[in-house]
Order: sequence, then structure tokens, then C-alpha cells
Amino acid sequence: MKKMILAALVITMMAACNNKTKEEKTPESHAQQMAEMFPEPKVKIKTVGILLYDNYAVLDAMGPYHVLSELMGAKVFFVGRHKGLITTGDGLKVQCDTSISEVKKLDILVIPGGLIETYMATKDTALLNWIRTIDVHSKYTTSVCTGAWILAATGLLKDHEATTHWFGKKILKEQFGITAEDKRYVQSGKYWTSAGVSAGIDMSLGLIKEIMGEKYTQTVMLDLEYDPQPPVKGGSEHNTDKDIVENTRSMYNSALQPLLHPEITSKIRIDNDKDPVCGMKLIGFADTVHYKGKIIGFCSARCKSGFLNNPTAYELPTH
Repeated sequence: MKKMILAALVITMMAACNNKTKEEKTPESHAQQMAEMFPEPKVKIKTVGILLYDNYAVLDAMGPYHVLSELMGAKVFFVGRHKGLITTGDGLKVQCDTSISEVKKLDILVIPGGLIETYMATKDTALLNWIRTIDVHSKYTTSVCTGAWILAATGLLKDHEATTHWFGKKILKEQFGITAEDKRYVQSGKYWTSAGVSAGIDMSLGLIKEIMGEKYTQTVMLDLEYDPQPPVKGGSEHNTDKDIVENTRSMYNSALQPLLHPEITSKIRIDNDKDPVCGMKLIGFADTVHYKGKIIGFCSARCKSGFLNNPTAYELPTH
């Protein structure tokens, strides 16, 4: 969309010029208009790397990818923990041509979130060391959603304000000593963190405003037609029915329980490597059911319940 933004800025500038009288069309006024439409960036950004790993949350990465691709002169690309196809929990496959072993510097690093794989990444020494190395030269080091867990695990967020997904706040506090702000996104020096999933778009727009100014940001927002008007009130733990919030919290907790408390499930062997309901790869499991001579594991009690409601609707392992 960069070409569309460029065209829009040029057309706007030409229209502004045509509305002026000949006497007003001075070199000075023309230069001023150019400066307004094409401001000198506060910080020159040439490379934006968005970290990908299996089971990341799609919009955590794709929202910032789209928004930050509107930065003139910036190369925006994915950096994988490994090269090749990287798959989300929903089965979306993205070809990643660059791995962390090949990238030594970035102007902006974006760390998306997820759930199980994201928590596991907080223990990945090689990944954490890579992030620390990138941070030495980065202009901005950022996270979306529970990507803040990974960023916090590096120690880089120590003594900084931050935020994360509403569910992720407890883990951010208990395991990394960071109290999450109740904000859509938080800037603390060069560290920018956002709340859950869709908030990564807001954070990315905030970065563009920081770098290019308000008018340029408005042009980007217009290009995206970014004017959120949800059909119902909700989207936050503060404006959603309490039962829904607690049921969702319970689902997340049960999915993470095998990692937080591996001793509970370590002695049980299941016959499936993916949850038959949601398709999530099972590193551990939150619950099981005996069905047709097999022990079937599930990422959460919610998925188990869905299976029990209609077990014939799901494909089971044949081995």
C-alpha cells in the first residue's frame, strides 16, 4: 500500500496548491506543503523484523506487518525461529525465508504472542540471546499480546512499564516481576508493548505517529479504513460479562497447566499429538477422555467438552 499512500499524499498536495491563488504559490509555501506531506522521519527505519514461531497468534504478527509496511523506505519481513513453513494453531502456513541465525540487526523488532508455544519460548536460551543481540542496535523493541512474556524473559523490560493480553498479566507479574498497565499499548523508552492481539495494530500506528507524525498516520489509517466500531460492547475483561471472562480464563489456564505443572500429567500417555477439536499441537495436555480404547488428550476442558458433545465429528488417531 506504500504506492497508494504516496499517490494520496501527492494528490492532496496538488489539491491544496490548486485551491490557492497564483500569488500564494510561492516556493516557500510549496516547500512547506511538501514538508507537511512528506515529513522527515524522527527516526530512520530501514528494517522491520517480525518474529514468527509455530502457533503464534495470526493477527499479532499480521496486524503490525500490514501497518508497518506503510513506512516509506522500510523493508518489513518475517524472521523465523526456523526457516520454511511456520504454522499457526489454526493451520495457517506462512513461508519464512529468513531465520534468526541470519539476522544480526533490525531497526524495529516485533515479538508476537500466542499461548503454549509462547510460554515455551520464554525458556529458549538461543532465542532470548538473539533478542538481546538485536536490542543492542534496535531503534524500537516491541511485543504484541503475550509476546511480552518473551520480551520480559530477556530481562530487557526490567524497570520499564509494559502491558500484555489481559490473561497474560498474572504470568507477567508472577514469573517476570512486571505489573502490566491496563492500557491498549505502552511506550517506555524504546520498548513498546501492546495488549492482546488486535491491540498490535494500535501500537503499530502509535509507532508510525512517533516516527512520521500525525498527518502521515491519518493517511495510513484512512488507507486501512481503520475506524473500529464493534457490533457489541466487549473485548476487555472490564466490559465483558464476568462469566464469559472467567470461563475464558479457565480455558487458558487449563491449556497452560501442563507446562506450569508438568508433574500432574507426566505419567499419562495419550494417543494423539494434536487436539482433535481445535487442532492445537499438544506439548502437554489439560484433560483426557477414554474413547474407543484410546486415551485422547485435549488442550483445555472446553475442547474436551466440545468433543464429548459430538465425538464422531472429529478425526482421531489411527495408530
